[in-house]
Amino acid sequence: MTLESQLEDNLIAQLTQDVHQWKFRDDLRTVDQLWDNFFRILESNNKDQLNDHPLTPNEKMTVRTAIVKPTFYRATEFMVGANRQVRYHLRREDSSIPDADLLILDNTNIAGGNSVYEVVHQVQLQKKTALNQDRRFDVSLLINGLPVIHIELKAPNVPYKKAFNQIQKYIDEGQFTDIYSFVEMFVVTNGTQTRYISAGQNLNAKFLTAWVDKNNKRVDNYLSFAEEVLSIPAAHHMIADYVVLDSESKSVILLRPYQIHAIQAIFKASRESKSGYIWHTTGSGKTLTSYKVARNLLQIPSIDKSIFLIDRKDLDTQTTTAFKIYANNDTISVNETNNSYDLADQLTDGDRTVVVTTRQKMQNMFKRIDELDQLPKRYESLKNMRLAFIVDECHRTITPSQKREIDKFFNRKPLWYGFTGTPIFNENARAKNGQDARTTEELYGPVLHKYTIGDAIRDKMVLGFSIDNQGGSNEDGNEEDTKKMDQIYRSKAHMHSVATAVIKAAYRKQGLISGKKYSAILTTSSIEQAQKYYRIFKKIIDGEDEEFKIPERIKKVAPDFPKIAITYSVSENEDDSESVQDEMKQSLADYNAVYGKNFSMAELDQYNQNVNARLARKKAQYQADNQRLDLVIVVNRLLTGFDSPSLSTLYIDRPPMSPQDMIQAFSRTNRIFDKDKTWGQIVTYQYPKTFSEKIDDAIVLYSNGGEKYAVAPSWEESKQSYVSARSKIDMYSFDADGPSIYDAPIK
Repeated sequence: MTLESQLEDNLIAQLTQDVHQWKFRDDLRTVDQLWDNFFRILESNNKDQLNDHPLTPNEKMTVRTAIVKPTFYRATEFMVGANRQVRYHLRREDSSIPDADLLILDNTNIAGGNSVYEVVHQVQLQKKTALNQDRRFDVSLLINGLPVIHIELKAPNVPYKKAFNQIQKYIDEGQFTDIYSFVEMFVVTNGTQTRYISAGQNLNAKFLTAWVDKNNKRVDNYLSFAEEVLSIPAAHHMIADYVVLDSESKSVILLRPYQIHAIQAIFKASRESKSGYIWHTTGSGKTLTSYKVARNLLQIPSIDKSIFLIDRKDLDTQTTTAFKIYANNDTISVNETNNSYDLADQLTDGDRTVVVTTRQKMQNMFKRIDELDQLPKRYESLKNMRLAFIVDECHRTITPSQKREIDKFFNRKPLWYGFTGTPIFNENARAKNGQDARTTEELYGPVLHKYTIGDAIRDKMVLGFSIDNQGGSNEDGNEEDTKKMDQIYRSKAHMHSVATAVIKAAYRKQGLISGKKYSAILTTSSIEQAQKYYRIFKKIIDGEDEEFKIPERIKKVAPDFPKIAITYSVSENEDDSESVQDEMKQSLADYNAVYGKNFSMAELDQYNQNVNARLARKKAQYQADNQRLDLVIVVNRLLTGFDSPSLSTLYIDRPPMSPQDMIQAFSRTNRIFDKDKTWGQIVTYQYPKTFSEKIDDAIVLYSNGGEKYAVAPSWEESKQSYVSARSKIDMYSFDADGPSIYDAPIK
């Protein structure tokens, strides 16, 4: 049997096997020795600043007191530094000696310069209270004397989760304080399974992450993990380049492996002046990845600005907010644009910043500049800039003609990096239009990295889908007669049966059966149909429907269920009739009455944003039961780009969408939330056979071979699996008459 100590020795041997890797410091076994080592390195790296006057004991204590922080977040915040360098300005004890600007960590010299890499083990820590015990830490990695990565190991016959629990126990005991407050990354392993997680005061096991290589192949063995992730320079890059601080939640975020591979792929392409796109499934953290891409591209001197381009005003606000949360403690600025004039000013201000803007503002800027008789000097400089565009939802944000327009404006062709979970392939290519690009690859260039929905479900980054193609209660099954079927689907009888089916289904699909109240979306074909649905639901909620009453089992759990709203983009409503406008006014009045708001037709943007926030339930104010929103009726809004882990179900009463729109819409439901939410629930009420075929095609197209992970088995498939498993169990016995169940092979 392999002992934990053997694993530890093997790991240290792996980490120190090359002269340019970690140096083993078996002599460092206490916190005091770690501090002595830190100050030895600090003085060695700052001889020019110290002017041949070593730090005095009081000065060392001053530095130590100043840089040690009470939480991992605060310590990591300090370690961000400025311009990729962490410094501390020390006023010398002897006033005749100049102040010293001490360099603590230099992320501009990774694997070189004055960076010192050391590994220690079995460091002894004194108990913090009389009731606790003294502790020994397994393995810690030091950069310039500060522990930044900590590893706890268990024997192969012990679950790695025990190492995770042990770390949390040590955190609770106050052992990860003092010099150990600088840890940014924890690694736990039993040799055969290895996971990492960002440092935090209250760790959550669901964020334990397995490493995958560039081809999304799992790296579980601890020595292989050490080679790929903990070697130099990889480990230093992890701390310097792949840590993000969330200033809203005050948490440290470590990027996941596929995010890191994507960033590295774009960085490599940009240095070669090549464009391309990233295929990362919806829900895999594309906003965070794209932030890091936009930020890291500014490290390339030839790139003047990086521009994050989106195609909707609500996403502009949402993305800018997220970027600013990440950038709050970073060394770059994130600027949103109020209009095309503001955009032009920001592009020509000479600052190296990330600019978040919409395609529409960019086009308006071009149009305004083109109308000028004489080009001002600053616009001439704008045309000569080298820009890098990062395009969100690139399968739809920019058309070929719009991209040509942008490329044509600049004298130096911009670099383009698209992000999408649903690329356009030959199978679902755009309609032919001259020489226009028809696929994502033709428009942006080759795929630089991919992480598909199959990969994400396999890695438990998102949930799979449970699909129920119900069709309608009044159809005869002849789906080829679309004219007749559409008449049936638009009928009042069909819509009423769907509304009642939605409420009944919510008992299980929206978690009411287990005391939960997950939210849901109902999508329809038109605003007119959406408004009709709103009236039907309102009549049921008010108890005025003579045919259907909300079941008692639902009212017992949630007396006010369902709380509903309707939302759509303003542009969808511009040419609608006065009657539809009046209905929207009534919907607003209902919403205002339920939630104590005062929205008017002139404030539809604000209303839509409020509905988004209330449905998402991310903010504490919308998590109270009296503030919740159970069901939102939409046409196309919220079906792309909307993120709500508490949303469990998508009800669809419209014909099948395109493969990319279908997967985008389904992906609103499959964020991981709690232990009771196990699938993203999809229910369709039209064309059941056609929907089933189209869904299968879309899953195959976007799973890239991982479709077996994507969809929950049907009842028949589950029954067959059970019967097969039971027949194998029945071969064995729990008594002495036959082969023992305990002798059955384990797979």
